[in-house]
Amino acid sequence: MTRRLAAVVGALLTMAASMFAVPASAGAAAAPGFHVSDGRLLDANGKEFVLRGVNHAHAWYPDRTGKALADVKALGANSVRVVLGTGDRWAKNDTADVTAVVAQCKKNRLICVLEAHDTTGYGEQSGAASLSRAVDYWISVQNALKGQEKYVILNVGNEPFGNTGYRTWAADTSDAVKRLRAAGFQHTLMADAPNWGQDWSFTMRDNAAGVFASDSQRNTVFSIHMYGVFDTAAEVDDYLNRFVKAGLPLVVGEFGDKHSDGDPDENAIMSRTRQLGLGYMGWSWSGNGSGVEYLDMATGFDAGRLTGWGQRFFNGADGIKETSREASVFSG
Repeated sequence: MTRRLAAVVGALLTMAASMFAVPASAGAAAAPGFHVSDGRLLDANGKEFVLRGVNHAHAWYPDRTGKALADVKALGANSVRVVLGTGDRWAKNDTADVTAVVAQCKKNRLICVLEAHDTTGYGEQSGAASLSRAVDYWISVQNALKGQEKYVILNVGNEPFGNTGYRTWAADTSDAVKRLRAAGFQHTLMADAPNWGQDWSFTMRDNAAGVFASDSQRNTVFSIHMYGVFDTAAEVDDYLNRFVKAGLPLVVGEFGDKHSDGDPDENAIMSRTRQLGLGYMGWSWSGNGSGVEYLDMATGFDAGRLTGWGQRFFNGADGIKETSREASVFSG
């Protein structure tokens, strides 16, 4: 989850020329599962896959996960982004638990995006873990992930910096990617933006090419979280198109229809991602608290009681029902 931003930079920074320096397919090694080619995410069959998914807070509601995954699948989602705890801020989801989560995703024919949540707001949020600690976590549960490259995308750390200390995002993210590859991970990796995921400083935007090039497998996708910073169609368009023009893979890993830091333009987010062929994953299925309960898609985890946001997300224009397609790995 994002939180209220301390300040938002209003003026767009100039795009770094280096962002255009690395073709997304250059130097890519053969991958056993999901892989990036020319800025697009392909599944293990070489078919383009566009994420149309939901975030689910497994770390806090593990007893809800089985039914939640079945419900979002029934509503048309093709993927789920699963909140995991590393043990730094929240109780650790261990190897056995992660194994069970992946099995539930596969049972429901959902691509599983696993994310380490304890990094949220590092440098600003008390107790938040570094990306290096997130890598330690992934290595500790690696046995749950081996052989699952066709079904699992590894989101290294959720919103890994707040609004302070974020200038090391590129170096820290590159180091995390290198360590994961050295440890033998062959999964597609997902890198979240700093600034509570919203990248108002354009740190991820202007350094994504360098991070991508640091991945020996050229198999990293970038994730922007769109809340109050993205309250106009112009801001949504500019950010998404910068990545598309650079040939760099991007998804909207979180967004909502309102937020405490402003009113995100969810209509623009959903329509522009459809037009550009980019993935999105809405926050979140159910269980939100601390004043952001309005981000629940289902009241009390009940698929029969979708909220206004849930109705918009699943059944509205450019929503899940209209645009989601199941990954080809589930159909042979």
